[in-house]
Amino acid sequence: MMMDDDMENGGLGPYQDRPRTFPNMRSKPYVPMIFRILMRINIRVLFVLLLLCLGVVFYIGASTSPIIVFVFSVCIITFILSIYLCKWVLSKDEGPPEMAQISDAIRDGAEGFFRTQYGTISKMACLLALVIFCIYLFRNTTPQQEASGIGRSNSACITVAAFLLGALCSGIAGYVGMWVSVRANVRVSSAARRSAREALQIAVRAGGFSAIVVVGMAVIGIAILYATFYVWLGVDTPGSMKVTDLPLLLVGYGFGASFVALFAQLGGGIYTKAADVGADLVGKVEQGIPEDDPRNPAVIADLVGDNVGDCAARGADLFESIAAEIISAMILGGTMVQRCKLENPSGFILFPLVVHSFDLVISSIGILSIRSSRDSSVKAPIEDPMAILQKGYSVTIVLAVLTFGASTRWLLYTEQAPSAWLNFALCGLVGIITAYIFVWITKYYTDYKHEPVRALALSSSTGHGTNIIAGVSLGLESTAPPVLVISVSIVSAYWLGQTSGLVDESGNPIGGLFGTAVATMGMLSTAAYVLTMDMFGPIADNAGGIVEMSQQPESVREITDVLDAVGNTTKATTKGFAIGSAALASFLLFSAYMDEVATFAQEPFKQVDIAIPEVFVGGLLGSMLIFLFSGWACSAVGKTAQEVVNEVRRQFIERPGIMEYKEKPDYARCVAIVASASLREMIKPGALAIISPLVIGLLFRILGYYTGHALLGAKVVAALLMFATVSGILMALFLNTAGGAWDNAKKFIETGALGGKGSDTHKAAVTGDTVGDPFKDTAGPSLHVLIKMLATITLVMAPIFL
Repeated sequence: MMMDDDMENGGLGPYQDRPRTFPNMRSKPYVPMIFRILMRINIRVLFVLLLLCLGVVFYIGASTSPIIVFVFSVCIITFILSIYLCKWVLSKDEGPPEMAQISDAIRDGAEGFFRTQYGTISKMACLLALVIFCIYLFRNTTPQQEASGIGRSNSACITVAAFLLGALCSGIAGYVGMWVSVRANVRVSSAARRSAREALQIAVRAGGFSAIVVVGMAVIGIAILYATFYVWLGVDTPGSMKVTDLPLLLVGYGFGASFVALFAQLGGGIYTKAADVGADLVGKVEQGIPEDDPRNPAVIADLVGDNVGDCAARGADLFESIAAEIISAMILGGTMVQRCKLENPSGFILFPLVVHSFDLVISSIGILSIRSSRDSSVKAPIEDPMAILQKGYSVTIVLAVLTFGASTRWLLYTEQAPSAWLNFALCGLVGIITAYIFVWITKYYTDYKHEPVRALALSSSTGHGTNIIAGVSLGLESTAPPVLVISVSIVSAYWLGQTSGLVDESGNPIGGLFGTAVATMGMLSTAAYVLTMDMFGPIADNAGGIVEMSQQPESVREITDVLDAVGNTTKATTKGFAIGSAALASFLLFSAYMDEVATFAQEPFKQVDIAIPEVFVGGLLGSMLIFLFSGWACSAVGKTAQEVVNEVRRQFIERPGIMEYKEKPDYARCVAIVASASLREMIKPGALAIISPLVIGLLFRILGYYTGHALLGAKVVAALLMFATVSGILMALFLNTAGGAWDNAKKFIETGALGGKGSDTHKAAVTGDTVGDPFKDTAGPSLHVLIKMLATITLVMAPIFL
């Protein structure tokens, strides 16, 4: 990485006496190969090719089901809306030259790391695809697959293709999140010079663009894959596969999405928090300079990390959450329809796609409801951004209730149980209420307007130790309300499903699991708006950094500080939302795993007895996996942060002119350190997550073979999944909430409370925030991805455990 010559030489004079210039992280902007190829094609030819592709997609959809055509239409319309949002954001000015120069440095650093990180992930994905292909060539096939003529080679090709497509779409989702954030940050900074409301609107619409693309890609990707397999395999024709078995072929898509999301979350989380910790410990604590002061050599790396860790990684994360939930619900819907012998099964199978299609519509309305006020100006009182975002969320929630009820009546009505659709609509309502309560609980424990964070800030006045104790106790306490809410929602949804009137041939009610699936869909029925609020956070954080580095007036910094504090809360609420949805989705995937084992083994597999020693050991290993993974993730941040701290200290010692604004820090060196270290450190915990269930399942399968215990390998893996899910949810809740509370306790003190910036109380709060950084942005977010990936990998590999 080359620095400009004037950056390397001393004696530049005070910043305010010369044009402010900042180093580029690379010699030229990075554009992915696929976009470079498209840009070389004539616009008319490209337009014709696009129309041709759309025609093929709609033809395949029309050959499958009118529901698929509806899904395609909604996705394309909302994609057009996302283009409008993107153009609207990019039409805003970038402010003075110094702002644009800082933004360019952040953009170049983020795109450079993204290219390297996803290059590494793509190589690992190709290697894993080869392993999956080999396993499927030698695994058993189900009686249904044999009857429909799908042999091992076809099954292997289908699964590998779905895996690679899921990985590709997840990567694109991550890139979209990063692409818009590195372009919107400077526009939010510029708008903050005029009014807080305009800055808020730009940040929300930029996040909305990313959210619509991410959710839309998850929906249309699964819909295209489903329709393609439906037409290619001749589903429901004589001698072919039944439509109720088709969703099982989509499992590879979810596995590919979770594989990329895990490594993206790990790598991005290590990057952003190592840079943040290094910048805070030396800059704030040792040198006493502001968080985003341009004299801090780690400040560019910190701002780059917000984009690769909070935007790119979260885009891949939510993409994976939605994909896993849709596929697991489709599998359970197909299983239930098969057992009920319903005449028209497509409604129950395609219901998740329709729910998320409506999600795109209602979330778009919620995003557009946030508008600039005509009389807003920089001198006007700053409105509460959280209240504005909550109004948009309330609009989305109301519309979600209405559209969900309409969807259940349209698709889940059946003559065999005329009132079943109403029960399932109530299941969806349970999920929507659960999501709202989850957001409120997380906001209560992480927003400094409420008592828990203020008490945490007060504990900082008596020292660093009491701050840590209070933060840990707050995080531990915060696990109780969400678990109670999840428990009530699971039991309520299951009971509503069981009493829906759907029964099997023996007259036994069987709608319970599908009711839980519908509740999960209800919880994620506003996912696009929630992701918008999440993307708002890092964009506002970056905007504040650009304002600080470009030395804008204090009134502008006050606006971005308020937006940044709200962004910390919205990021925390999104993580709580993601954990809640992960809990329900993992429960569904666990049920789908047991159904698949029963299908392959051709014998019932409905319960797991943990009184069997081997099964209990499997559960113990699952819990251990969560703690070991979390420890390795936090350790990775600590090791990388140590390198950053040493580098920042070295620059301050060897370049004393930095503190007097006479020398420029070597920003590129810190960027290089965290980029290489995060890529290196993400491998070990990621490999642990992939290899552990395979090794444990195979070992106990072999043990079961020699001891005469049938299905021992499958039972041990089921226990591993069960215990890992429970432990992972609790650990993720603790880490995310404690980290978010520590961060906002520091922000509360920085508003002037309890001594304000630079006080001993503030220094203690910075220590707590530093401890919480790897909790909330590395280990915590990675855990809910981990538990879903464990479920999807065991679902894909289930036959080798038998």
